[in-house]
Amino acid sequence: MIKRRTILGLMASSLLPLNARAAFTGAASLDAEIKQGKLPDISGRLPRNPRVVNLGAKKLAAGQHGGVVRMLIGGQRDIRLMPINSYSRLVGYDEQLNLHADILESFDAQDDRIFTFKLREGHKWSSGSPLTSEDFRYAWEDVMNNRDLHRGGIPVELRVNGKGPRFEMVDALTVRYSWEEPNPDFLAQLASPTPLLIAMPSAYLKQFHPKYQSAEELARLIKQYRVEDWDDLHKLMSRTVRPENPDLPTLDPWYNTTKPPSGQFIFKRNAYFHRVDENGLQLPYIDQMTLDVSSPDLIAAKAGSGESDLQMANVDFSDYTFLKAAEKRFPLTVDLWKRTQGSRVALIPNLNCKDDVWRKVFQDVRVRRALSLGINRQEINKAVFFGLAHEAGNSVLPDSPLFKREYEQAWASHDVDQANRLLDEAGLANRNDDGLRLLPDGRVAKIIIESAGESTFESDVLELITDHWLKIGIAIFTRVSQREIFRKRVIGGETVMGIWMGLDNGVPTADMSPKELAPTFDDQLQWPVWGLHYLSGGTDGHPPDLPEAIELLELMKKWKTAGTYEQREAIWHSMLEIFTSQVFTIGIVNQSLQPLVKSSKLQNIPENGLFGYDPTSYLGVYMPDTFWYKEDQA
Repeated sequence: MIKRRTILGLMASSLLPLNARAAFTGAASLDAEIKQGKLPDISGRLPRNPRVVNLGAKKLAAGQHGGVVRMLIGGQRDIRLMPINSYSRLVGYDEQLNLHADILESFDAQDDRIFTFKLREGHKWSSGSPLTSEDFRYAWEDVMNNRDLHRGGIPVELRVNGKGPRFEMVDALTVRYSWEEPNPDFLAQLASPTPLLIAMPSAYLKQFHPKYQSAEELARLIKQYRVEDWDDLHKLMSRTVRPENPDLPTLDPWYNTTKPPSGQFIFKRNAYFHRVDENGLQLPYIDQMTLDVSSPDLIAAKAGSGESDLQMANVDFSDYTFLKAAEKRFPLTVDLWKRTQGSRVALIPNLNCKDDVWRKVFQDVRVRRALSLGINRQEINKAVFFGLAHEAGNSVLPDSPLFKREYEQAWASHDVDQANRLLDEAGLANRNDDGLRLLPDGRVAKIIIESAGESTFESDVLELITDHWLKIGIAIFTRVSQREIFRKRVIGGETVMGIWMGLDNGVPTADMSPKELAPTFDDQLQWPVWGLHYLSGGTDGHPPDLPEAIELLELMKKWKTAGTYEQREAIWHSMLEIFTSQVFTIGIVNQSLQPLVKSSKLQNIPENGLFGYDPTSYLGVYMPDTFWYKEDQA
């Protein structure tokens, strides 16, 4: 018997209310362009079967068109937040983290091995060009399988045991991907904050591809955009992670209209967006999103001065008292959401650092456990987080069905005596006259902890840990640098220990990939070289040589071919047990609170929510296209 996942996308059309079937309504702000013949009317812009968002069923209010939402960003690169928050995906999560068809009309997954995708008839990109199977073929044949654009071959996320899928264009609106073995991560990859791109606007991008463009015109474009060759040109013009090209068609609710550099980026409504509410109003409700670039240090002050209508980025819990007081002066509301990281702040020893002595010391689990036991988490929680966070290691949260208390509390108590015993047993028993331990080569055990300096919490936490670790004979110093430099130093092995956040996804289900628990990416601070080896398909970096890391990687590979939910769940628990008992990362507190500042006139933003990058895409699963102004915006 063939097991199939539920075809949730088909339910959308069956739930279409009668009044929505009768007529659709576009935003009045587009009327002038329609009269000028620049846009078709609403019937020519919506798919024949748009996605209906039944706000009443979600206990939200259907709204009205209009208004501008102002937001602040800490730099031009932060326009990357728009496609994350906009969250328009082939398939996407809802707020309960169930997968639904979104851009797709429906999907069908047979044994997690054969995936058939059905597009909506008449669906168009923001440019007005149709979205069809050709856009999937272009992404597969002309981009992913082009060695100039993908020198390492197709993305590793599309490989199962090293083999990619078979791609088929069934018809103009249907495509199929088939693997010989299950690929349970495929749909989650499409639903992620930075999704796997398997469809691209081919009608626009073909002008930058030598298969479709003359050599003379391509040379002219390369010169015009000041790039080295055609593949750099194609990558530049097709970049969606940071939507800096205003001409690149999108399927998001808003599209960028501003070329960088600029102090302000304006995102306007996509006239061809595929969602409507139960009354037939095309979404998004909001006409325009404006992102003003500001110094990160000033954003909280500006948000508390009424200069932002919706702000989560660059404000933190330490700003809450000030922001809350601003409610009395401005028409804004400040709510507190729960952060979903496995740990709000984590210390991460670099098991791949260049320093041979420290690398060997950190690869001894007794040292990692001792450093964790040496931290007084209760004191940090009270002093830095006002006792409102939860003292724990870096693990999944109670909101995850995979949560177990033994995972979060593994080696997370405060036990100085046990920490000292473990360090003695690990060969660090000798001390100098100041009581500091000596490394095997005679150096004093002084750890330089590096950070990107993006959170005031980090320096406050490190100040307390300095005192905690002196009691176990370890001294620490800190070094702050910019994020890019920090990352390069970690990957290059220059950093011995870093401070960062814990697991990105602290609320996973067994159907979500456990890749964060294994060496799979080069931006994992605890094992970047091992992660690079996996990410590059074995062409770069080095394979792990620590038995527990090897086992985690093998388990993750087994998860990728697991055929049932029960198998995936069992693998997740095996990996969580290893990851937390081995203390590869030293978590401190989780479930901390995140302020959300919003105009008091904005509707449909929940008072309580989960805040995180993965899997909720910050605001994404709460659908900002359904936010609306209750009154005319002042």
